[in-house]
Amino acid sequence: VLPAAFPNLLANGAGGIAVGMATNIPPHNLGELIDACCALIDNPELTIAQLMEHVPGPDFPTGATILGRNGIRAAYELGRGSVIMRAKTRIEEGRGGRESIIISEIPYQENKARLHERIAEVVRDKRVEGISEVRDESDRDGVRMVIELKRDAMADVVLNQLYRFTPLQTSFGVNSLALDGGRPKLMNLKELLEAFIRFRAEVITRRTKFELNHARDRAHVLVGLAIAVANIDEVIAMIRRAPDPVVARERLMAKEWPAADVASLILLIAEPGREVAADGTYKLSEAQARAILELRLQRLTGLERDKIAEELGEVAKLIEGYLELLGDRDKLFALMRKELLEIKEQFATPRRTEILDNEFEQDIEDLIQREDMAVTVTHGGYVKRVPVSAYRAQRRGGKGRSGMATREDDFVSSLFIANTHTPVLFFSSRGIVYKLKVWRLPLGAPQARGKAFVNLLPLSEGETISAVMPMPEDEASWSTLHVMFATARGGVRRNELSDFVSVNQSGKIAMKFEGEDAGDRLIGVSVCSEDQDVLLATRQGRSMRFPVATVRVFQSRASTGVRGIALAEGDEVISMSLFDSGKGIPTEDRDAYLRQSRALRQAENAAENAAENVEEDAAVPDDTAAPSTMLSPERFAELQAKEEFVLTVASSGFGKRTSAYEYRVTGRGGKGVELMNLAKGGEIVAAFPVLDSDQIMLVTDGGTLIRCPVDGIRIAGRATRGVRIVNVSEGERVVSAVRIGEDDGGNGNGNGESHSETNGG
Repeated sequence: VLPAAFPNLLANGAGGIAVGMATNIPPHNLGELIDACCALIDNPELTIAQLMEHVPGPDFPTGATILGRNGIRAAYELGRGSVIMRAKTRIEEGRGGRESIIISEIPYQENKARLHERIAEVVRDKRVEGISEVRDESDRDGVRMVIELKRDAMADVVLNQLYRFTPLQTSFGVNSLALDGGRPKLMNLKELLEAFIRFRAEVITRRTKFELNHARDRAHVLVGLAIAVANIDEVIAMIRRAPDPVVARERLMAKEWPAADVASLILLIAEPGREVAADGTYKLSEAQARAILELRLQRLTGLERDKIAEELGEVAKLIEGYLELLGDRDKLFALMRKELLEIKEQFATPRRTEILDNEFEQDIEDLIQREDMAVTVTHGGYVKRVPVSAYRAQRRGGKGRSGMATREDDFVSSLFIANTHTPVLFFSSRGIVYKLKVWRLPLGAPQARGKAFVNLLPLSEGETISAVMPMPEDEASWSTLHVMFATARGGVRRNELSDFVSVNQSGKIAMKFEGEDAGDRLIGVSVCSEDQDVLLATRQGRSMRFPVATVRVFQSRASTGVRGIALAEGDEVISMSLFDSGKGIPTEDRDAYLRQSRALRQAENAAENAAENVEEDAAVPDDTAAPSTMLSPERFAELQAKEEFVLTVASSGFGKRTSAYEYRVTGRGGKGVELMNLAKGGEIVAAFPVLDSDQIMLVTDGGTLIRCPVDGIRIAGRATRGVRIVNVSEGERVVSAVRIGEDDGGNGNGNGESHSETNGG
């Protein structure tokens, strides 16, 4: 690789097609690129918008004009975009009052002869009228194409038609794909400049090391000469007594010479095994001895000896400078900056391509109408948005309408209603968060399948979306809200929602799974408030409920947080849910309510219990003794109105609804309480809050899907097995379950929550 002293990839541009990839990078102005590099060296935290103050856009060698800045902004922020180029023209008045269009600069990569032919073609086809003659008057001074108009032609109208039907206006499709570290990567403007700065730092480092070694080699020889000059009489006598040069060299090397005057320089040379001895003496090396033997007699004059001493001092300063440069990153970048500015001063030229702010151009988001959308996410990783207006309201008991067309083994796992301008966070199993606004999601009909996440987000192999969370459109509220994370190994973490406001195209680390956490994964994310409780459910049937407030707000996004639940060997967390804390409900009232509601259910369903093999608790769920008090009808109704339910599903096909009151609040980090009786085998595949109006979808590893209403699943105690929801064949097991809210736009397929896991199990 040549040690390029300026960002050549951006300065000269690049284009090409390889197997499975293509790149098309426009040329830029050298001076502007160097200014941007210097600014990035001074402040590595610069945004792309700030870098665009230095590099406003491409600078094409043919000049011409770039129309608008949105295409440039997209190319610089996303690595891909379209830049509209327009020929530079002017209108002149000719003989007889007729006007002519003069073309002085043409779009980049357009051929002048082909442009001439194309203009003549559209005139012959009468697609553009009002042109009487086209001629090329270009010479060595530049391009000049003249389009003469008929007497009654309007120059502005003809010119706009030419822009539309000929290459006078074209677009340059930017695709900034480059090899970074040997791997192809779509890079934005900042990443391209950072890659050059890293490369340039490596070049300067390697160059400095080479120059340091060269200076040390020269200093090594000069030290020998300085020692010889300082002891010239003894050296001459030793050489005269020697029978041949070999013996003379060996005697010079064997003697211990006084070296106090050059000790500091010997230290700078830092040659292993050739240090000054404790008594201040130094032994010459073979290279030094040879240099002494090759020393000409004229070098022994006073003037020449002074030159040796002077050169010795200069080399010492060079070595010190190289060592400082290698040891101080700031000095290295200062040198890089200085060299870049020298190149700018010598080679920079004024910008050739003019960038026009098109008065009709707007930010693309300003053109997006604010409209409510039903966003659906499938279990298999597909997403789409459908206008809420596409679903007509129906009376209760209606047939609904055909919903998303999914594959047999896929189904809608999450649905939420959001505005087209609402930002949505997508959290992956590897702890990366991505952000897209709703209008960027694929628009489809209610029956459409949608688009795979892998085509929308830069997911790595094996990475899946674990949670989808729309952000409040009111940005002022972001600073007051928090996000709760849960991992499979029982970790929980709380962050401010504002930590995830700025997310670039390639994603942002939401949680790092490194070191001891390398095998962990994200299983749930949700917006939370301090007046809520967290409920963690594990695969082996344990649960832990604790207040959100017991998890401190983390400033870092690197850790997996603190322990939420202590897991048994082989166990893992499979879900996280949030409930109202119920702080104002005394334990006695809660236990009395559970006892009374259980008694009512047993009385109503005594006959069904035996038929359906439903297990009912006879004891109060907590370990405390049950008080003998009874709740008043008013108090009972009050607690009943606040009651929330948790649906638990096991791989054996059994499931139940359990009152959230049964999951008592305990200290975070314990082993928790029993979630479900798994004595007869199986494991928990899902546990989440439900409403009576919801439905659930169950999937087995045999590909069976069953959908049933929640109100048909019996309410049972925390320590029971529940009822059989689905009959599974021998060797078959339930692998996933998701909630489907009643507000799913037409066919009910959805999760009615504004944030949820995309995979229930």
